[in-house]
Amino acid sequence: MTTDTPVEQEPDRTKRLEEEGEIAADYLEELLDIADLDGDIDLDIQHDRAAVEVVADEDGDLSVLVGSDGEVLEALQELTRLAVQARTGERSRLMLDIGGFRATRRQELTALAEDAIREVRESDREIELAPLNAFERKVVHDTVAAAGLVSDSRGVEPSRYVVVQPSPEQGGASAS
Repeated sequence: MTTDTPVEQEPDRTKRLEEEGEIAADYLEELLDIADLDGDIDLDIQHDRAAVEVVADEDGDLSVLVGSDGEVLEALQELTRLAVQARTGERSRLMLDIGGFRATRRQELTALAEDAIREVRESDREIELAPLNAFERKVVHDTVAAAGLVSDSRGVEPSRYVVVQPSPEQGGASAS
């Protein structure tokens, strides 16, 4: 019996992620047709996930698919993941963006995290952020980790939030 090396598994993983993107694109194209909205669909693989973006045509407005604070986008992402799972039999972790909402939100969250990092370093005390959804928390955790600090999520959905803490090397006090 032979086992696949990581190099041999990579093409299979990429093919599976491309398939997820294609299934998601078909699902979203049908949705756009039903809603009588115009948009193009871009597919990519980012951070070991299928990444699907619906981009508005020149005169198009897709804000109805985003909703205020992205709640419609979150729901559409879950429905799209379910559509992919129904076809593949496997849970999907695909990321959906519409009209660049997530890309813009990622920049805002990175700035928020950088402000919190600065404050934690100056005060040597942990900082609690406002409640964030899972995508938003992940962006903050990644930014904090890249800066060498520690973060964790606390609370219960929908009020789950991130706490940014001094790094252990900084000798920060931890809250109980």
